[in-house]
Amino acid sequence: MNAPGNRRQADRRQADRRKPPLSTAEDGWFSAWGAPGNSGRATRGADSSLLEPEPGAHGDSHFIAREAKRLVSTDGAALPRILRTYVAARAGLSLALVLAPFLALLGGGKPPVLVILVSLAYASQAMSLWLLQGSPHGPQQPDHLLPRQWLWTIGVDLVAFSALRVLEPQALLNYTALLVLPVLMSGVLMRRLVALATAAALSLLLMLAVWPQATDDGDMLLLLSQAGLAGAGLFLIAMLASELSQRLAREERSARSSLEMARQQTLLNRLVIEEMADGVLVVDRRGQVRAINPAARQLLGPAGAGMAVPSPLVDEPGLRPLQRALDQAYAEGSWPASVREIALTLPDGERRMLQLRARFTRRSGIAADGTPPEDICVLFLEDMRTVQGRARNDKLAAMGRVSAGIAHEIRNPLAAIAQANALLLEDELPAQQQRLSCIVADNVERLKRIVDDVLAVVPGTAAPATLIDATADVALVCDEWRRSALPEAQPGVRLVVDLPARQHRVRFDTDHLRRVLVNLLDNASRHASDEPGAIRLRLSTGPAIGAVTVSVASDGVPIPPDVEHHLFEPFFSTRSRGTGLGLYICRELCERHGASMDFNLAPPGSRHRNVFNVVMRAADTGTAAGAPASPTTASGAR
Repeated sequence: MNAPGNRRQADRRQADRRKPPLSTAEDGWFSAWGAPGNSGRATRGADSSLLEPEPGAHGDSHFIAREAKRLVSTDGAALPRILRTYVAARAGLSLALVLAPFLALLGGGKPPVLVILVSLAYASQAMSLWLLQGSPHGPQQPDHLLPRQWLWTIGVDLVAFSALRVLEPQALLNYTALLVLPVLMSGVLMRRLVALATAAALSLLLMLAVWPQATDDGDMLLLLSQAGLAGAGLFLIAMLASELSQRLAREERSARSSLEMARQQTLLNRLVIEEMADGVLVVDRRGQVRAINPAARQLLGPAGAGMAVPSPLVDEPGLRPLQRALDQAYAEGSWPASVREIALTLPDGERRMLQLRARFTRRSGIAADGTPPEDICVLFLEDMRTVQGRARNDKLAAMGRVSAGIAHEIRNPLAAIAQANALLLEDELPAQQQRLSCIVADNVERLKRIVDDVLAVVPGTAAPATLIDATADVALVCDEWRRSALPEAQPGVRLVVDLPARQHRVRFDTDHLRRVLVNLLDNASRHASDEPGAIRLRLSTGPAIGAVTVSVASDGVPIPPDVEHHLFEPFFSTRSRGTGLGLYICRELCERHGASMDFNLAPPGSRHRNVFNVVMRAADTGTAAGAPASPTTASGAR
């Protein structure tokens, strides 16, 4: 029963959000005596955050910030601008009032001395206020009309113009018309009640000023009618000015609210784009890069890391294929299917395949200078290795579940074969049968290892959460590998270990780390040359904050791209007797501990081209970074 009512309430709230903010009948443009929430000062602190662009903002973000500053800057605010105009108009009007009596004298008239004195006093006050007013670019001015400002502007005008009207009622100049100015400004700058009170007071003054002028009842009625019509006009001016000021106040608050919402949406979009794993590149029709997120900078290598925004795409030689594809897309009206995947040669010599997705949009300028619309292309970049990795992971997830089930089923018949073969070996057998039984035993052990390897990477296996000293454990693994390797492998000469002199505590398991490093060292020894220093193991911090990396590099023949794509796939091996599970199991063990394992091909000219990296998480607490290394660490480093 409550669902329709809740839905109607939600619809009403949504409709209310689409409406501009409402104001009461007592709202003025910036009221001196209104509620504090109706004055602009309550929102100036919030709006001031809109005016400055974010640190490091470029392109469209800087343009939006600049336009926001133009819309809500102090120089463009209503009260300072209207007040400055009013003060300047008073100064000009005061000069006209001073010259009017002297012109009347030249024409033969005799204006009263008090009129001249009032005009001179008013001119002095108006000119002084105009000359002493603050600069529009000076300190921040208040967002509402202060009482002293009302006194020295509207208050002085009411007294001066009323005095001129009373002192010289039959003057050639219609001083009554001057009363329109303070009434108009009261309606604009004050609350409606104050504006109407001002009009009422002036109406009473006009009607009282009739009595000295009346000579008979007929004149009295005519003059009262004229005064009444003038008072009604003042009331009408006050009402219209107040209504217009309220409408403008609502529009300004609505504009400020919309601007704040637009800025929040812009910041949210920027945050989402910067945190995206995919690279985002915004390019216009002229090939100018308008925006680029950190993921795109990383994908584009040194060219993206040093790219300034905005900058032409053609300035980077390695990105010219991207520029040609962009020109073709603008010419055809859609992104060509032939360049959905593009190969880029980075400045460091690395060749990288990227998958491209494009979206086109048209952006219209928000400035008042007639900026024409421009075409914008938003490119989404993704490393093809990542795309292929996701596809492989989907296949591997399904294959892993099937393999685990098969491995469980193989164990039972395998155990029966091993037991039967052991019973045969208990009896005396001829030499040929004895050799066949040994072959059976060897292959049973091999099958057991394969089954154990498959079960070792079954999803859902809990990883032990331990803290280890990576420096000491890596040194210990290297020492063990040197002692256990075959003499012809020359482990003491070919392996060079570069370890820091301080401890690095990471979240990993000692046995799992030993298995990962031994596998990487065995592969490196198998494919590296026989030269001294052919294998290099290095432990360092980075590349990200809170990460520790172990890299194993070898100087063997660079792994070709077609093999690189399948390095971490299960059951893929370049050796006839290899199971193809080594690197796959190593990566699975790393992922259990929140670590990662990948392969990078070093730039041409480097001795060790094949580089495997294991990036582990540094411990939040533990031994200080500057603690001395253990003796095991020091010996391992040697």
